[in-house]
Amino acid sequence: MTSFAGLLFGRRARLRWIHLILGGALAVPYVLVGSVVVGPVAGDSDVFGSLRLQLASFAVGLPLAAVTSLFPLTRPLESGVVRSLCGVEPDGLAHGPARTRGEKGRTAAWFTLHLGLGGVVAGMSLAVPPFAAALIVLPFVPALRDDGMGLPGVLQHTWSLALAPVAGAAMLVALAGCAAACGTLLARWAPALLGPSAEDRVAAAEARAAALAVRNRLARELHDSVGHALSAVTLQASAARRVLDSDPEFVREALAAIEDTTRRTVGELDAVLGVLRDGDAPGTTPAPTLAGDLDGLLRRTRAGGLRVTATVTADPGALPPQVSREAYRIVQEGLSNALRHAGADVTVALRVDVRDDALRISVENPLGETGTPRPGGGHGLRGITDRARLLGGAAEAGAEAGTWRLHVRLPLKPAT
Repeated sequence: MTSFAGLLFGRRARLRWIHLILGGALAVPYVLVGSVVVGPVAGDSDVFGSLRLQLASFAVGLPLAAVTSLFPLTRPLESGVVRSLCGVEPDGLAHGPARTRGEKGRTAAWFTLHLGLGGVVAGMSLAVPPFAAALIVLPFVPALRDDGMGLPGVLQHTWSLALAPVAGAAMLVALAGCAAACGTLLARWAPALLGPSAEDRVAAAEARAAALAVRNRLARELHDSVGHALSAVTLQASAARRVLDSDPEFVREALAAIEDTTRRTVGELDAVLGVLRDGDAPGTTPAPTLAGDLDGLLRRTRAGGLRVTATVTADPGALPPQVSREAYRIVQEGLSNALRHAGADVTVALRVDVRDDALRISVENPLGETGTPRPGGGHGLRGITDRARLLGGAAEAGAEAGTWRLHVRLPLKPAT
C-alpha cells in the first residue's frame, strides 16, 4: 500500500504532474487560437460553453503547436524541463537545438504529445478536485443538495449519499493514477524523442576524447617537469651538502642550479595550472624546446653531480617546433630516469642526431649498484612512448649488459 501511494503521490509523481500541468498551460494559447477557428465554423460564439467545441478547439490547436515546435530553442528548453521534473538521465537527452529533419520531427512529436497529455491532465486537475470534494462532504452539508447547486438528481437518494464520499475519494485516486500514468509515459518516451542523434553522440564522444587527451597531455607535462625538477634538486642539494666545507665554489653552483630549476619549474607549473583553471592555452610561460633549453637542462643536471656526455650533431634550430618541444621533454625524462635510478656517480651518454629524415635520441647509463632497474613507476616511460607515437615515431627502452638504454625516433615530417 505504501509503495502504491508513493507511485501516485510520491515526489517523482508530483514533479511529473507539474510537468503535465506546464504542458497544459502551454496549450492554452493554441486552444484560444483554435477557438477562433472553431467558433465561426460551428456557428456558436460561446465555444467554451460546450465541451464538444472545447475539444474541437484543442484538436485544432495541437497542429499549430507542432509547427511552432520547429523553433531552435524548443528542444533544449523541453530537455531542460524533462531533466528537472521527469527523472530522466541527463545523458539520454540532447542539449542543443534540433538540426536535421528527423530531429525536428521527433521534437515536434514530443511537443505535441506534451501539450496534448498536459492539456487533458491539466483540465482534469481543474475540474475533478472541486467535484470530488463536493461529493465527499455532500452527506454532511445539506445545502449542497439544493436544486440550485446543479448536482445530478441521483445524488438525492439515500444510498447515493452514503456512497458519495467513496466516489469522491475514488475520483481523486483515479486523477492521480491518470497523471502518474501520463507522466511515466512521457518519461519513457523522452529519450526516444528528445534524445541525442547519432551525430550528437559522435560529437559528444569526440569532445570527451579531446578533453581526455588534453588531461593526459597536461599530466605528462606535470610529471616530466616536476619529476625532473625534484630529482635534480634532490641530487644537487645532496651533492652540495657533501662538499659544503671542502668545495664552496661547487656549492654556489649547485645552489644557483637549484634556484634556476625551481624558478623554471614554478613557471611551467603556473602555465599548466592556468590551463586547468581557464581551459586556455598556456601563454605566460612558453614550452621549453630542444633548440632553446637543452644547454640549460644539461647545465642544471650536471650541477647535481651527474656526469653527462652530450653528442648533439643535429641542428636544434632547424627542427619543427612540435618535434623540438617533444624532444626536449623526452631528453628531460631520460635524464630524470638516470638521476633517480642510476645515482650521481655514473656517466650518462646522450646522443641527438638526425638520420633518415628522423630525429634520433639515445640515452644510456649504467644500471647502478644493484645491476637491475628499480621497480615501480613506469609513468615516465609511458609518457615518452606517448610523445613518440603522437609524432608518428617509436620509443624503445630496456636493460642490456648492465646498461640501461633508451632509443627514440621522431619523424621530422608528419606521416601521410
